[in-house]
Amino acid sequence: MKEKNLNTISRRGFIGKSTVALAGLTIVPAHAVSGLGHIAASDKLNIAGVGIAGMGRVNLANVAKTENIVALCDVDWREATGNVFKTYPGAKQYKDFRIMLEKQKDIDAVIIATPDHTHAVITLEAMKHRKHVYTQKPLTHTVHEARVLAQAAKEYNVATQMGNQGQAGDGPRRLRELIWDGVIGPVREVHVWTDRPNNGLLKIYWPQGVSRPAGTPPVPAELDWDLFIGPAPFRPFNPAYHPFSWRGWWDFGTGALGDIGCHSLDPVFRALKLKYPTSLQAVSTLGNSETYPSGSMVRYEFPAREGMPPVTLTWYDGGLRPMRIPELEEGMQMGSGGTLYIGDKGKILDDKILPRSLRESYKAPAPTIPSSPGHEEEWIRACKGGVAGGSDFEWAAPLTETVLLGNIALRADLKEKLSGQSLNWNAEKFSFTNLPEADKYLQCEYRKGWSL
Repeated sequence: MKEKNLNTISRRGFIGKSTVALAGLTIVPAHAVSGLGHIAASDKLNIAGVGIAGMGRVNLANVAKTENIVALCDVDWREATGNVFKTYPGAKQYKDFRIMLEKQKDIDAVIIATPDHTHAVITLEAMKHRKHVYTQKPLTHTVHEARVLAQAAKEYNVATQMGNQGQAGDGPRRLRELIWDGVIGPVREVHVWTDRPNNGLLKIYWPQGVSRPAGTPPVPAELDWDLFIGPAPFRPFNPAYHPFSWRGWWDFGTGALGDIGCHSLDPVFRALKLKYPTSLQAVSTLGNSETYPSGSMVRYEFPAREGMPPVTLTWYDGGLRPMRIPELEEGMQMGSGGTLYIGDKGKILDDKILPRSLRESYKAPAPTIPSSPGHEEEWIRACKGGVAGGSDFEWAAPLTETVLLGNIALRADLKEKLSGQSLNWNAEKFSFTNLPEADKYLQCEYRKGWSL
C-alpha cells in the first residue's frame, strides 16, 4: 500500500485551488470551490454525530474545537446521551439516522460511532447523501461490507476516515523508518497481542464465550431497541447486549480482534506494506454461535511484496501472548498487550530495539515522514479539499478485511474442519479456495427492511 504523504495536494484539493487560480475576474461560487457541499474551504463544517455516548462523544469533542455540531443521533437517550445533548444545545436531536439525513439538509459530514453491525448501513447511507464520513473502527462488521464502503467512497467522492486514531501518532512513523532502514534486517515474523476481552485481573471488559441470556426484561423507555437491532436478526432486549457489551456477540460486534486489531495491526501493515493475506489459521478456547471465544490465536501468512520477504503475523487475545524472548533485559516484560517484530538481525519489542548491543550501536535516520495534525484533523482537512486522511477507506478497508477474515477462522462450526488445514484466501476472487463453505461468513443477511 502506498504511504500517505501529508505534504501532497490531493486531486480534489488541486482542482479546488486551480479553479480559483484560473478564474481571473470570474467569481466562483463557494460550493464549486469545495467540490462537494455548500461550504468554502475556509468555512466551518456542519457535522452530525450518530452514536454519541461512547467514542462518538470523544470524536465530537475533538472536531467541535473548530467546526459546528448541528445534529446528534442515538437510539438510546439515557443519561450518557443526554449529557452530550447538553454539551451541544443548538444541535437537533434524532433517534433514527435515516430521518436525520432526509430532514436536515445543512449537514456536511457525519461521525458514526455505533455498534459494529450498523457501521456499514449508516456509513453508506450518509455517503449516498453526499456527506463526508468518519466511521469508528472496525470499519465494518463483515468483509463484504468493507469492499462495498471502499468502492462507495470512490463513487461518491467524499472524504473518509476510520477511527483508529493511533495511526496519527509519531511513534508508528518512527517505527516505519527504523524498519525501512533495515535496523533488524528483513522481517519474517510479527506477534501482536492484547488482554481484551479481559485484563487478566478478573476484570472483564465485555463477555465472550458465553451463551444467550435468559429472560426478557423490559426495554428502557429511552431506548429504541428495534433501531439498535438494525440489520441484525431480531432478539429480545437484555442488558447483556447493551450498553457496550455488544462487542462480544457475533450478531453485533467483532470481538477482541475486531475491537483492537484495527489499532494494533495498523502499524504493522504500514511498516511491512501488507494488504491481503494468502492464508490463515486459528485456535481458540471453546466457542459457540452466540459469542466469540474468550481467548484465541490467529495466524496470517502474507506473500513477498516490494522487496520484503513473506511474513507470518500472529494475533493473540484473551490474555494469551508469545513466549518470552531471550533478549529481554532486566526489568523488561512482555506486557498484557504489545507487538514484537522478528528480523534476521534483531527484534523490536514495541518501541525498543533488541538486543541491547544492536540498540546501542544503531543510529536512527533523521525523521522523514511528516507528523499528522491529528486524526480527526486529517479528516476535517480532507473534507475541505485537502489531502486524504491517513486512514481513509482506501487504506482502512483492506486492513478491516484482514481483521475480519481472522474472525471467520474462529467460527465454531468450522473449527473441526480447520483443525487440519489453513484457510486459503484469494482476495481477487473474494473466496476461500479450499473451504468454500466458509464463504458464507464473508457477508450476512440483513433483517427485513434493512439493506446495504
